[in-house]
Amino acid sequence: MEALALRLSGLDAYVDGAIRIVAFYDTLMRRRVDLPALARSSAGLAGCVAGVRLHGAGRVVRVAPDGRPASEPPRPASATASITLDEEEIGTVWLERPGPPNPLDDVLLERLALAAASVAERYGPARTTMADPALVELVISADSDEAARARALRLLGFAADQPVRVVAVRSRLPLDQIGGLVCPARPVKAAQLADVGVILLTATPTAIDPARFPAGVLAGIGAAQSADRCWREARTALRFATPRRPVVRYDALGALALLAQVPEDAARDNADVAAIARIAGSPADLETLDAYCATGSLRRAADLLHLHHSSVARRLEQIGRTLGVDVTEPTGLMRAGLALAAWRLLDG
Repeated sequence: MEALALRLSGLDAYVDGAIRIVAFYDTLMRRRVDLPALARSSAGLAGCVAGVRLHGAGRVVRVAPDGRPASEPPRPASATASITLDEEEIGTVWLERPGPPNPLDDVLLERLALAAASVAERYGPARTTMADPALVELVISADSDEAARARALRLLGFAADQPVRVVAVRSRLPLDQIGGLVCPARPVKAAQLADVGVILLTATPTAIDPARFPAGVLAGIGAAQSADRCWREARTALRFATPRRPVVRYDALGALALLAQVPEDAARDNADVAAIARIAGSPADLETLDAYCATGSLRRAADLLHLHHSSVARRLEQIGRTLGVDVTEPTGLMRAGLALAAWRLLDG
């Protein structure tokens, strides 16, 4: 190989320079340098500021050609390249060359990106979010034994002494984007299983902030420490999620979680649930009932709906006739709320 490289280098100055860059980064990777050392070496080789950013870790290293952290304000990047790991973009590398780009800058950045991916993987757990669905399924399956589950978690990059929590998600957004937003500072893995997205993370359920979920995402958060049970809880919580309450914690459902265990035929045959199904033909009435059940107050429901409270009262009176109960009374409100929740579980 060295003889071949020597013959190729005599063909063209560009080829000679490219071979030298490849050899330079091969040496750095054999020495197992860390990210700052990689950035310092790259800046010295390029003769200009070099930068490395890892998205998941939120880490940015920007170094001047003299090996010191770049103190001047960032210039527009003269050339960039993506750092990819497991077919996912996990970061970016760039050069801030003040003059015209060097013809070999693309080669340098390509090798820098490869080296940075190797560093990110080595000093893990890796910050890549998307995971092998087969490994994720092993973690959350009730049929997996503890040895298989522990091995799958280890392969996914989770520490053995940290319990993993599970979030069930329905969204059109990429799962890796959601996972990175929900858990930006800790290991997180995601995979799509059938029609439900699975996010595994090490944060406690109460540490998962619903406000971090992007708009339009429906999510259920499990509470149990065992991953298989946590997954069952997360799926149950997801069934209760609605556009008005898009992120649901299983432990916040309390006795409502029991509704998920009611056989579907029994729920459909219930008179209150059947009445809700009839109300569902009128989106305005359904939205009114939902707002009233959520607030328990005529005026607060009117504020949510941007209607006058008298208009809401008329709608509730009509809804009460359909249900056969006065929903403004405590018993009627409780029946309406339970029936609405049971109907939603049937509706999926």
